[in-house]
Amino acid sequence: MHYFVPTSSSTSPSPANTSSFSLLFLSPSQIPENLYKLPAKIHIGTHGISGQSFLIHPTSSSKNTSLCAVVDKSSSGVSSQQNESTNDEGEEFNTEGVLVVRRPLLENSDKEEEKTYPATIDAGLSKIAKKMPIFEPERSESSSSTSAAAAARAQEKPLAVNLDLSLYRAKVLARNFRYKDAEKILEKCTAYWPEDGRSYVALGKILSKQSKLSEARIVYEKGCQATQGENAYIWQCWAVLENRLGNVRKARELFDAATVANKKHVAAWHGWANLEIKQGNISKARNLLAKGLKFCGRNEYIYQTLALLEAKAGRYEQARYLFKQATISNSKSCASWLAWGQLEIQQERFPAARKLFEKAVQASPKNRFAWHVWGVFEAGVGNIERGRKLLKIGHALNPRDPVLLQSLGLLEYKHSSANLARALLRRASELDPRHQPVWIAWGWMEWKEGNTTTARELYQRALSIDATTESAARCLQAWGVLEQRAGNLSAARRLFRASLNINSQSYVTWMTWAQLEEDQGDSERAEEIRNLYFQQRTEVVDDASWVTGFLDIIDPALDTVKRLLNFGQNNDNNRLTATLRNMNGAKDSQSNQQLESSVGREDTDTGSGFNLDAFLREKLSLDPLKLDVNLDSQRLGRFTRGKINGA
Repeated sequence: MHYFVPTSSSTSPSPANTSSFSLLFLSPSQIPENLYKLPAKIHIGTHGISGQSFLIHPTSSSKNTSLCAVVDKSSSGVSSQQNESTNDEGEEFNTEGVLVVRRPLLENSDKEEEKTYPATIDAGLSKIAKKMPIFEPERSESSSSTSAAAAARAQEKPLAVNLDLSLYRAKVLARNFRYKDAEKILEKCTAYWPEDGRSYVALGKILSKQSKLSEARIVYEKGCQATQGENAYIWQCWAVLENRLGNVRKARELFDAATVANKKHVAAWHGWANLEIKQGNISKARNLLAKGLKFCGRNEYIYQTLALLEAKAGRYEQARYLFKQATISNSKSCASWLAWGQLEIQQERFPAARKLFEKAVQASPKNRFAWHVWGVFEAGVGNIERGRKLLKIGHALNPRDPVLLQSLGLLEYKHSSANLARALLRRASELDPRHQPVWIAWGWMEWKEGNTTTARELYQRALSIDATTESAARCLQAWGVLEQRAGNLSAARRLFRASLNINSQSYVTWMTWAQLEEDQGDSERAEEIRNLYFQQRTEVVDDASWVTGFLDIIDPALDTVKRLLNFGQNNDNNRLTATLRNMNGAKDSQSNQQLESSVGREDTDTGSGFNLDAFLREKLSLDPLKLDVNLDSQRLGRFTRGKINGA
């Protein structure tokens, strides 16, 4: 190894300014044999630096090349004692200005003398080299700026508490329909904390609300990769998205992955069971619900879904028992109280239904579904003023919800004036321009008023939002009736056919089309259409035998509130002879008695002890006398979900 002594800072080539040492390379033939055992202690003195002594060792035992230090006696930093040395036999040796760097004599055994010992300086340099970072050329600006995540990682990672704050801020922004700002925050969260699945779930839901389904799918896929497939929430949200897009097989695989990631994730079992119910696989759905119960324990949503299945099958006593178990599991479950109330409406037990709706609003005072269902119920049984009041209360608590204004507008059209109804529907469309039922209801009202051209424009506006949903199928059916009454039979047939392409199970559409053909004198064609309906109808066969020993099952069904009024009419007379009241009797007897006393057995009580006005003042701080809807569009800015093109 070469050893370099630092030169002077002066750049002059004169001998006076050169270093005190220079390096010479001598061949073995030029060096006396006894010089190999000569120790070399060198004193280095440089300009302005105190002298230090170094004992220099060769890095190899080879004698092919030897490194010598030549002493410049003209330098004042070298003492005269450096010219004298003593060998291992006590003899002094004078090199006359030349000191030879040699291998030192070791006091150990001959075997150890044969080993190679690194130099002290060399070992120090090795330690320094290990600490030095490997040189890496800087990337180009184009490649480094391609990803926002890479730029975010380059910055200092914030504290973990900032993740919770960012997620909350994004939630508030999304609630105010500021989706772009929420997306930016969530993208930063995924960059800083890629291992946390909450940001992926929130971002995917925001994209889904904007109908950006492909982008939402990419987000969920990245989230599953970042969390190494261990986050059941991301799998479940992705499965719901695929099910929404009609990819049933893919949705099944994703639900399965969610249950593997976390077998106690009840939403995965529920979503999978709902998928099988929609596909007509009732036995498979019950099996999934049983597993949900086994792994997740008692849950109000599982009881609620099973109760709805029993109600659709006509087994009302079992349905009541399951609804009762749902409310026992969670007395604050508003959806369970509402679904139970709908069952009592179907059985025309109106006082019992009213008490259940009262329970629902007490469990969740600001729930828009509770006020909406209760208001529609009261208006349906003839309590118009009470129904109007309940819908206004719901709107006061949920000023951004278009459904409440839609129902209120239809109520006013039937019992008040078309102008007021038109103003309410216009206001609802301004709140949420992408809510199809509002445009359909508005178009239907204009058709009833004789404004056919306006009705067509409103129907077209509803279809421009999404032409593949069930709402679109109903819109096409209503538009077909309009064209039929207007005499445009070819257009009506095309619209009926388009509606059935979306929802082939619509009894109303099939029968309306058949009636059109019958009115035209084509009875054979009408009978053919009726036969087509019965041939393609999906027949769901349900068996009551599963109930025996199997009623502690759980299944969530939040979206069933929208289908509560569509219980299947099934004349099933084969009810179970054994009642369910004694099952789990010791555990639930007290709760069952309380519920029976609160709900009532028959339609004997026409009144209710619930004071609605006092509830509004005490619990909701609302004045019952100030519930009128504000129809001023100029004050709508803070509630508007998006801009519309005037209808």
